[in-house]
Amino acid sequence: MNRSSKITKYLQCYGIRLKRPLRTVSTEGVERVVVIPALAESSSLFRTLAGIAGNPSDELAKTLVLCVVNNHRPPLAAPEEIRDNQNTLTLLEDLLRGDASLHSQPAEMHDDLRQIAGSGLRLGWIDASSPGLEIPERDGGVGTARKIGMDAALTILDGRGPGGGVISCLDADTLVEENYLSAVCNHFSDTRNSAAVARYAHQRPADLELLSAICCYEIYLRAYVMGLSFAGSPYSIHAIGSTMACTAQAYVDVRGMNRRTAAEDFHFLNKLAKIGSIGVIETTTVFPSPRPSERVPFGTGRRVLRFMTGGTDEYRLYDPRIFAILREWLAGMEANPDRGSEAILAAARKIHSGLKAYLDLSRFAIDWPVIRRNCPDAEHLRRQFHVWFDGLKTLRLVHHLSRSAFPPVPMFEGLKGLLDRMGQAIPSIAGIPAGIPEPDIQFRILEELRSRFPES
Repeated sequence: MNRSSKITKYLQCYGIRLKRPLRTVSTEGVERVVVIPALAESSSLFRTLAGIAGNPSDELAKTLVLCVVNNHRPPLAAPEEIRDNQNTLTLLEDLLRGDASLHSQPAEMHDDLRQIAGSGLRLGWIDASSPGLEIPERDGGVGTARKIGMDAALTILDGRGPGGGVISCLDADTLVEENYLSAVCNHFSDTRNSAAVARYAHQRPADLELLSAICCYEIYLRAYVMGLSFAGSPYSIHAIGSTMACTAQAYVDVRGMNRRTAAEDFHFLNKLAKIGSIGVIETTTVFPSPRPSERVPFGTGRRVLRFMTGGTDEYRLYDPRIFAILREWLAGMEANPDRGSEAILAAARKIHSGLKAYLDLSRFAIDWPVIRRNCPDAEHLRRQFHVWFDGLKTLRLVHHLSRSAFPPVPMFEGLKGLLDRMGQAIPSIAGIPAGIPEPDIQFRILEELRSRFPES
């Protein structure tokens, strides 16, 4: 195996110790790995695997799909979650041996299991569920599960392909198109990106309340990224775990996945954006689930649950004026970064007092002289500015301005205002009255956002 010394060093210093064996038939010739964490997902995981199995056989031959079946120890993990995981492990083992029995499985799983069994899908898994193999209490949830799988991927990839091979992430309730594997592979072959995110669209539910919930949340997500793009931020990328992909070398360069319980995708992409631009895989779409969930403190599942249980007005967006402030701030730093902190802070105050106040809270006056002293030229200084003013500081500035000066605005009014600032318009929103439109109209607006602004 052609494993680089950097990968070996990473695994020794930062990798998760492989006390949990990888179960698969063979890893020979694997050029890419798809990592799927699964916690009590027996009802959805095999639909996801069937979707991947629908990809062309030559793509399947070069790909290992690696499931990380995980839970904490009891009582943090509920008994029913552990039982479900054990059922998943049993069925994965049956599939590997080629004797998955349909009669013992629910009827709605039969077609998916036939699709998997009849394909060339190369399937593997790691048991992080059975006694003694669980995720430790001190570790996070999905972040640790992703890390277990992505670290294991480094030991599998044979060094061929862009950046030593590609690692992509899905969730156990996410659907993919039949060109998913080729689209990911071609993106890294055709570009110089070391990381990328695929286009996404949450699955459309039949229930109108759930449809409203997911439209509300996805419009909120897309409007934020559109605002960052308008502002010229290099961090204008959607942070959805089931869309992520990176090269093995990039994974090592950022010291791997974090162990967070939630927002692990945001923080991982934030690190990757500091070492190179993150591309958008526009030739395929992944379809995350819109289901509500209490597993994590925020994210899709929690936001949908909060919408459906009421008590909070979810139809709100950040005031577009915040992104205008951010745009002016970033443009000034791009045009003339080689200034002292006093001059930069004075310019920030002229843009808006809240911007200057945030920079004071962020210790800009202390950090900037050190950054400036260590940069030999303006171009290097620009790069280091964006390392300092990263995606997290950008989000915190947006929150600061939202709390202090520009409270959230009604969603569709705010979306109109943002589109106006961008010099854009979409037909479905141009003529709607004030307030909240019907679910079908909300979905039409969302579809136009997906089509017009795929990078969001």
